[in-house]
Amino acid sequence: MSKQDKNTLRLIFPQWQGGDNPPYYLGSRLLAWLAPPATGSVEEVPVPAPTDTPLPLEEDMRGRTVLVKQIREARALIERHNPQSLVVLGGDCLVSLAPFAWLAEQYGDKLGILWIDTHPDVQTPAQYKNAHAHVLGALMGHGDHDLTDAVKKPVPAKNVMIAGIHDPLPYEAQFIAEHGIPTCSPQEVRDGAQPVMRWLNESGIEVLAIHLDLDVLDPHSFRSLLFAKPGRGKHDFGDVAEGKLTIPDVLKLIGEVTTEKQVVGMTIAEHMPWDALNLQEMLKKLPLLGA
Repeated sequence: MSKQDKNTLRLIFPQWQGGDNPPYYLGSRLLAWLAPPATGSVEEVPVPAPTDTPLPLEEDMRGRTVLVKQIREARALIERHNPQSLVVLGGDCLVSLAPFAWLAEQYGDKLGILWIDTHPDVQTPAQYKNAHAHVLGALMGHGDHDLTDAVKKPVPAKNVMIAGIHDPLPYEAQFIAEHGIPTCSPQEVRDGAQPVMRWLNESGIEVLAIHLDLDVLDPHSFRSLLFAKPGRGKHDFGDVAEGKLTIPDVLKLIGEVTTEKQVVGMTIAEHMPWDALNLQEMLKKLPLLGA
């Protein structure tokens, strides 16, 4: 029910500005190299390579101008192909905005979003300046105008499920409660993901867009994550929730939902390949290779 076909557009989207974290650029490119060959069309959203120039803070959002430009460019590439389904290889979590907004227009209330993530990504610039934490809220029609303008048909809360979440920040917990967004904890995922399966059966959705933020994985068992940064301190990342699932946990969850619903969207986001990054920097400094 979820196999790729010729009507699937694969979008390589090495956006790093949404998280203000340059290594996501290489993370996306490595995903594109590691992924199985595409049977349909492949496009790459043009994203400037990182430089030493800091991103500007524009109207309380870092890199607003360049992010809006990339959202529009992603949309234009999607419209060119008019696909029935989309795969997105990111990049930070904001890469799902344009593709999932497109799918919401195509499938309407039949579309459900399964957000597999330790964090709900429903903040706004008032809480956090980096837009990768705003994307799910924007897809629901809430938050910054430059993001919600890209969403012509907001996805209702009943069509959204967040799996793998735990210990949300106070604003996030309030948003989830006020909008009645169903959630599934890491332990519930391991125990068979019954909240997800109930949601699939009760929400009335027929097709799924799945956003997989690799941060949902336990940084002790999977090392290519922000939270697995070598030499990190205990409090280096603001004490936000860190992933608790394993790759088998995530594959089991996705395997179960795909027996129930057709998958029309698949994003993999926030790949942070620390060893490759450090090796890349070392190679630059070796004789006959680097400067």
